[in-house]
Amino acid sequence: MADLTFECLGVRSDPYAASPTLVFRLRIAETGGRAVNAIALRCQLRIEPHRRKYSEAETPLLGDLFGTPDRWGDTLKPLQYATVAVMVPGFTGETEVDLPVPCSYDLEVAANKYFASLEDGEIPMLLLFSGTVFVRTPTGFTVNQVPWTSETPQRVPVAVWREAMDRFFPGSGWLRLRRATIAELMLYKTAKALAGWDDVIADLLAQAKLTQGKEARP
Repeated sequence: MADLTFECLGVRSDPYAASPTLVFRLRIAETGGRAVNAIALRCQLRIEPHRRKYSEAETPLLGDLFGTPDRWGDTLKPLQYATVAVMVPGFTGETEVDLPVPCSYDLEVAANKYFASLEDGEIPMLLLFSGTVFVRTPTGFTVNQVPWTSETPQRVPVAVWREAMDRFFPGSGWLRLRRATIAELMLYKTAKALAGWDDVIADLLAQAKLTQGKEARP
């Protein structure tokens, strides 16, 4: 059986991908002296939000995910981010391989909502590995499984994630709305002669703040 160890050497944004993509650079070592023919590797990426601190600006934005800070001792639980696969070519000793992870800006997904709430710093992640290992033998090869205990932590700079997103969605994000809601917004936009959708939302927010201010007066 192959004795494998995994290490993440860093994360970068892929400038040539067709969609926002983070690339995790992995170092894989076989410490038992066996020649690895190939690895059909799977990696589950998990966010561990309890492993960092949050600023005063970030805290209210995380309320939708974790509630108020006094509850965070119970609610700050790991978030599933992605599960990806990569084929690792044969090697002896150790090798390095890129693990591309596509990113989404769908703010209904908990992980994306978490990313969008962060100003700076790092995103604490845990990479958990599984898959099939093909090991060369004098008569052919044997097939083993990547041990379920194979994992490595990695902290992803928020700036790297934002770089990946801004390459495709510079300074913006996406919200999914029901068709009926979009139709109502279109009517509102036309009636108010507003130039764009940012103007529509800004106008509605301004009216909501004005209403709240009036209700707060004695």
